[in-house]
Amino acid sequence: MHTDIHLTLHELRAGELRAAAAGHVPRERLRTRLGLALVEWGMRLLRQPPAQARCTTRLA
Repeated sequence: MHTDIHLTLHELRAGELRAAAAGHVPRERLRTRLGLALVEWGMRLLRQPPAQARCTTRLA
């Protein structure tokens, strides 16, 4: 294969990949927001005092 043809095919494929990538929504923002929300939720759970154990069964 001639180098000219190889370079041309490479440029065409790179253009197709760039066009496909432009259509995707970046997931990093969503992952970051979800991660921060999970960390915040975990911190809230740690700050709460442990619940009192209650017996729900009655002995006769």
